[in-house]
Amino acid sequence: MINLILFGKPGSGKGTQAEFVKKKYDLIHISTGDVFRYNISKQTELGILAKSYMEKGELVPDGVTIQMLEAEVNKTPNAGGFIFDGFPRTTHQAEMLDKFLINKKLSISMTIALEVDEKILTDRLISRGKDSGRVDDQDRSKIKNRFEQYNKKTSTLINYYRSQDKFFEIEGTGEISEISERIFNVIDSNI
Repeated sequence: MINLILFGKPGSGKGTQAEFVKKKYDLIHISTGDVFRYNISKQTELGILAKSYMEKGELVPDGVTIQMLEAEVNKTPNAGGFIFDGFPRTTHQAEMLDKFLINKKLSISMTIALEVDEKILTDRLISRGKDSGRVDDQDRSKIKNRFEQYNKKTSTLINYYRSQDKFFEIEGTGEISEISERIFNVIDSNI
């Protein structure tokens, strides 16, 4: 079983690459954003709880988020593995995820970070914002702030997984197929 975490700044191609990895290795892609939207739209108990925090402008507590992810993992007990996208974002969340996986006799196999220069990412996001209408992708200062938040939050996570020899950086520029091949090579060399 392969359990991956995909890291990458906004616009790095995590979602695109997750689809290719998911297909090649028959994994379940768990995107925290999708899990939140699903639970809120279905008005599950956890979704209602999460929404109550979000409506107050507060962050959803780690405990609520991990419970949603646990429910997603438990939906597919015969999965060949999982790709976690958007979680964990802090060392505390990583420890919670590890504890949950250990209880299921599982573990994170590796974390893969898509590294792309911030200028390239900004151009990608501005272009995406024009096409999608996403306001957060159209404002350079908001994009810069998102990068700063990412750098601040993930630096401790990178050290956490690096200390376990589970952290791999992949050059995230070039043709999509080239990037996929780089990821596949890292996975195949480390499982």
